Amino acid sequence: MEALLFMNRSSIMKWITGGLEAFWALPIIGGSLIISMNWSPLVVMLILHIITLLISLNEGKNKHGSILGIITSCVAVIPGLGWTMHTITAVLLLIDAYRSEKAIEIS
Repeated sequence: MEALLFMNRSSIMKWITGGLEAFWALPIIGGSLIISMNWSPLVVMLILHIITLLISLNEGKNKHGSILGIITSCVAVIPGLGWTMHTITAVLLLIDAYRSEKAIEIS
């Protein structure tokens, strides 16, 4: 719990959205759930990425992962492209969240 006290809001949101993107990138499971829910998880992810982008802009943090997440949410209805984009977005967001967390520890 102490680690959360030192993380900024953008890092927390990047961990959340990155983890969700990684889940949606799971072969068969992620795609099946997205399709079975009529692509509504993509709308939820779009909203979460927009919120993360706004928080990142407010805190002056990297915004690239959130922008890619917004694009991913829009094009992920295309099966092969969706899987690829979810994977790339998850990796980018999780790396960015990790780097932000390490920067806080150093300062």
